[in-house]
Amino acid sequence: MKTWLEKWDPEDEIFWKKTGSKIAWKTLIITTLSLIMSFGSWFMMSVIAVKLPGLGFPFSKDQLFWLVAIPGLAAGFLRIIHTFILPIFGTRHVVTVATLLKLIPAIGVGFAVMDTNTPFWVFVLLAFATGFGGGDFSSFMPSTSLFFPKRLKGTALGIQAGIGNFGVSLAQFVTPLILSVSIYGASSVFTSINAKETQNVFIDSTIGKQKEVFAALDTKAQNNILANVKKPVLDSVIAATGSNENVEIFAALPQKVKSRAIANSNPKLAEKIINKISPDNEAVKNINIYIQSAAFWYSGFLLGLALVSWLFLRSIPMQASIKEQMDIFKNKHTWYCTITYLMTFGTFAGLSAAFPLMIKYLYGDFPDAPDPLVYAFYGPLIGSASRVAFGFVADKIGGAILTTITGIGILVGAIILVTQGLVSPTSMDQFPLFVGVILAIFFFTGIGNAGTFRQFPIIFSENQRQAAGVIGWTAAIAAFGPFIFSIFIGNNIAANGTVNQFFIGLIVFAILATAINWWFYNRKGCEKPS
Repeated sequence: MKTWLEKWDPEDEIFWKKTGSKIAWKTLIITTLSLIMSFGSWFMMSVIAVKLPGLGFPFSKDQLFWLVAIPGLAAGFLRIIHTFILPIFGTRHVVTVATLLKLIPAIGVGFAVMDTNTPFWVFVLLAFATGFGGGDFSSFMPSTSLFFPKRLKGTALGIQAGIGNFGVSLAQFVTPLILSVSIYGASSVFTSINAKETQNVFIDSTIGKQKEVFAALDTKAQNNILANVKKPVLDSVIAATGSNENVEIFAALPQKVKSRAIANSNPKLAEKIINKISPDNEAVKNINIYIQSAAFWYSGFLLGLALVSWLFLRSIPMQASIKEQMDIFKNKHTWYCTITYLMTFGTFAGLSAAFPLMIKYLYGDFPDAPDPLVYAFYGPLIGSASRVAFGFVADKIGGAILTTITGIGILVGAIILVTQGLVSPTSMDQFPLFVGVILAIFFFTGIGNAGTFRQFPIIFSENQRQAAGVIGWTAAIAAFGPFIFSIFIGNNIAANGTVNQFFIGLIVFAILATAINWWFYNRKGCEKPS
């Protein structure tokens, strides 16, 4: 079977109706299904990382945020590679091989999470491997752009990107369900700690008993617990006691602060402490889960899609060397489009990765704290749905106005998060508004993702090969969103327990990106109306 098509001219109405339409839509269906698995496997670590402490993995908050961030870093670099390989190898080879490569993290992560002695560096390598799924976008989407005529590009790209983005929600939705299903291997005991019941344990016990149990811990465990106490509180206790001894400091802490410090420590360590203080407590909950199933379930789908891709996909005869493709960087609009897409997709992907851990570490120490995975999948689901819906709108009214609207939506949402204290919360009463604003930002990113991908083929209409290259390149840079969001949000939380500084930075960037889009692509008399 030939890989390369002999002719491709979707702007020819006769060719399109007779031959092109059938091939293009078949290609779109197959590559979109594969892209769903790409996004799902890419964000695999964002949902698994939330569960690792409860299984007994001794990873710190910083380490968990790094595991969530690394897939974005990997995807950014891999998307740069994907940007240039499509004209060299063609759709058929690229999609088939890319689909098979995702078996590495799917199988590797599955085995790694079955052993709590698996070192952190192994998880780092596997987190990087999940970036294979993130890299696909920069060859799959340019491929789709080439298969469709200009009048249908916005619709086709919106469908593929939007439905492909559902893979993020799929990963976050399927994970809680699949944890009870045995695909391979034995179950693991997952421990969770109820903050309210932990407080009751400390209220009902004596200071002497608490001090005795804490003193029996090794120094590293003691330090980890005290690290969960806010610095001003810790400093005041040290000053009041006149002691730098961990045991004396812990004993002098207010009961509420002590209980929170324990509840926020590694669940297995917290279980050990709480059970020794009060053996009949209701603060500790243990359930059996198959954490490996959250990774293994991708494998069968990936193998099937790889086979279908090889059998039914073909490649457009448009070959170019890497050197020839580098001409996109001489055009200033490549860089402006990169900024606007970093605002739209970068925010979507970044929030998708960081949202579960934000819920866990911003609201997790309040009584009746929420389960992050109950809410996490709604954001990517809403952003993906709005991207599909507004792909059709972009074809009708243009993409630039949608990108401007997105910038305004992100800007307003970030301002509300900061000014209303939603990312520096003081009670669970703020949680509903926090979730609502985050979901609204997801909605606007979907609108913007549809808008920008309608803009690029028009901005570069004089050279569709360049348009495809720009789609790949901008997607590559925007793929760093999970890395940027996770690292900076993680650092903010570790430093002061809030995320105010990060969202202030997002406000500034949204203003810049929106102004660029409006000036060059949206205002009356602009240089490239799109």
